[in-house]
Amino acid sequence: MPGTPARTADADTAAEVVCLGESMVTFLPSQPGRLADVPSFGRGIGGAESNVACALAAAGHRAAWVGRVGADGFGDHLVEAIAGYGVDTSAVRRDPVRPTGIYFRTATDRATDVHEVAYYRAGSAASAMSPDNVPYEVLFAARVLHLSGITAALSADCLALLRDLTAPRPDRPLISFDVNLRPGLWRDTDAAPGVLLDLARRSDLVFVGEDEAEEAWGVKGAEAIRAVLPEPEVLVVKRGADGATVFSGHRPGPRSSNAAEAGDVSGGAGQASAEADSVLTVPALHVDVVAPVGAGDAFAAGFLSATLRDLPARDRVRHGHLMAAAVLTVPGDLTAPPARAHADALAALDDDAWGRLRLGPGWTGDDQEVRTT
Repeated sequence: MPGTPARTADADTAAEVVCLGESMVTFLPSQPGRLADVPSFGRGIGGAESNVACALAAAGHRAAWVGRVGADGFGDHLVEAIAGYGVDTSAVRRDPVRPTGIYFRTATDRATDVHEVAYYRAGSAASAMSPDNVPYEVLFAARVLHLSGITAALSADCLALLRDLTAPRPDRPLISFDVNLRPGLWRDTDAAPGVLLDLARRSDLVFVGEDEAEEAWGVKGAEAIRAVLPEPEVLVVKRGADGATVFSGHRPGPRSSNAAEAGDVSGGAGQASAEADSVLTVPALHVDVVAPVGAGDAFAAGFLSATLRDLPARDRVRHGHLMAAAVLTVPGDLTAPPARAHADALAALDDDAWGRLRLGPGWTGDDQEVRTT
């Protein structure tokens, strides 16, 4: 396993956040219905970690995406499209043998609730990522390294990589980990819960959905999830329409020198109690949903963006909700986020005004009036 590199990158030019994982070419249907019935598809891009990088770059942050793609046209498209959002893709590696992953999905059909996703990623270039072929000097130069449980499911080498990146090191960046349970990707579905739990426990900031925690670990409710994940400095439990609950505590045995710097969400001066968590629940927004794909990645990007800006805890979660709302109101995985001043103004609303917001397609535009209920 490679050792921990020295941090030599210029702090003013290095990425604030590096996101590592597989990105794929996405084929979006021209009309609702079963995949068997859809006559044509439009091309897009998708991938949990690259989605986060694109959203952060679009929000004005220095973000990089690290992954592997094939030496093929789809790989060319991915790198060019992700770079088009302002993401640094210079550390992406090309695989001369393995192909770029692709997937097809249906449109959301509310009348029939038809939803299918067909992945063609087995043996992809990204599945060959390992501790021996990933540029650690890039990953460890950032303030935050964002990872996902999806990568752990791709191959034994990918799992070894995530275990190495989350291993205790005194000078590693803050490790942000989105559990992202995808049962269909795991060859050994019985192993998935334990693997994801172990990776989450070794991370500093963890995002997990209430529903996926119940499916993976059989626990219900935010407090029960915190009980099985006491180690992370910050735990964000996404609760769907009920909003999100954030647990912040100064945990024993810090794994990262940056954890205290970027991990405190108490809204104070970073003096979270070692004995008790700071707990905050922030309601979700009323959103006219167009398609649900990509909302979790957008939420993570919004939360990370506000964390990098050292905003108070409530505003970090609200920026997560706002970034998610931007994606929920478009058909694809990615969209331009609201302008920073616009998002800051909405995040600063009092609780009553926040609760009355209703966001629909086009709400992120500067000339769009935000509705209230």
